Amino acid sequence: QVQLVESGGGLVQPDGSLRLSCVASGNIFSIYTMGWYRQAPGNQRELVASITNSGRTNYADSVKGRFTISRDNAKNTVYLYMNSLRPEDTAVYYCKISTSSRGYWGQGTQVTVSS
Repeated sequence: QVQLVESGGGLVQPDGSLRLSCVASGNIFSIYTMGWYRQAPGNQRELVASITNSGRTNYADSVKGRFTISRDNAKNTVYLYMNSLRPEDTAVYYCKISTSSRGYWGQGTQVTVSS
């Protein structure tokens, strides 16, 4: 059994910052890719950023230069640092990890950017 627990979401004003965290626990032998996705009302879930176990990162064009993803392998934790937030960043943010056998999703954390 694998569990992902996300934290750090909330309400923030435009141009503000937030840090999301996702801790994976349970029967995990190795985690390959860790990533963050988001889904706004009426939209499909989209990739925000991902990071491989070797540290290679990938970002959606809409967040490049504003968001930074990092991971702590010893803690099975992935972070998403979000700066210069915009109203269009409002969404539920989901953590996902990929292991040798399958992928796992977190329950999601709401991020709302509004004045």
